[in-house]
Amino acid sequence: MFGLFKKKKDLVGIDIGSSSVKLIQLWQTKDGYQLLNAAILPLPPEAIVDNTLMDSSAVADAIKKLVASLGIKTKEAACSISGNSVIIRKIVLPAMSSEELEEQISWEAEQYIPFDIKDVFIDFQILGSDPLDPSKNQVLLVASKKDIINDYIAVFNDAGMALNVMDVDSFAVQNSFEITSPVNDEVVALVNVGAGVMNINVVKDGISLFTRDVQMGGNQYTEEIQKQLGVTAQEAETMKMLVSEQMSSHVSEVIARINESLAQEIRRSIDFYNSSASGEDRIVRLRMSGGCSKMAGFKETVAEKLGIEVGTLNPFENIRYNDKDFDAEYLQEIAPLMAVGVGLAIRRVGDK
Repeated sequence: MFGLFKKKKDLVGIDIGSSSVKLIQLWQTKDGYQLLNAAILPLPPEAIVDNTLMDSSAVADAIKKLVASLGIKTKEAACSISGNSVIIRKIVLPAMSSEELEEQISWEAEQYIPFDIKDVFIDFQILGSDPLDPSKNQVLLVASKKDIINDYIAVFNDAGMALNVMDVDSFAVQNSFEITSPVNDEVVALVNVGAGVMNINVVKDGISLFTRDVQMGGNQYTEEIQKQLGVTAQEAETMKMLVSEQMSSHVSEVIARINESLAQEIRRSIDFYNSSASGEDRIVRLRMSGGCSKMAGFKETVAEKLGIEVGTLNPFENIRYNDKDFDAEYLQEIAPLMAVGVGLAIRRVGDK
């Protein structure tokens, strides 16, 4: 959303999550995309807390290590934020061109942003005419505090990179979804569940109809296993990733309970959206990504709660790769974790 330069150049997609840094580099061809690089590096505990960079040097070091180990020469990057770091609002404004809105967006946005307008970066996308009043446009407004964006810029500078595009996690996942599925009038919920944040984005025809970030995720499993079994955070992390057949009954019970809790939160958001949606705009299926989408029984619990088809978003589905460079099983294993990274990697320097 927050593009800084105008020349269209390739860049590297770097997804900074609360538990790891994920890197994706793609090559765009006339037939689509080819995968050049894909890697994940864990972050130290507490490096990022509640979407805030608590240990900037650890994050910069992780980016630096990934770039160096993969021999990446590109110095431009795209990153994204979510949760309380960003404000997303759908607003209705008098119809005007993008150029006119660019000049007026600051004072138009002032009533929707709970901060001094001088302290935020603002971006927007005109979604189209308002169905209730054709003389007005629906506009997607996105804002983030300047100090948050500046913190990320500083981290990339420390890593020897230039942060050229700052996006939003939900919209990056939407980009990934759109290169795996044809854009149509089907209404799909995209749910990305990471370690600390759950991003929910309802899309139709390439347009976001509803977004919500919930401060819940994989950390809930770890914390509850720690609490119930009296183990360390690292031991709890290992336990939760075991396949279901290897889990103890105690761990299985904890995971089932958190599955239920997260699924209930997803249902609340989906019910809220559906309550004001017309018949043709009701959600027909859900695609899940993020580390939690791999959790034993989670997708099944969500499907049972919602009563709709729930599947996994594989961002590599339509991306070509060289069999000599990548192991197909490894890509399949990490695919759900890379939805944000792939969505960032298809951005270009100068994108809005």
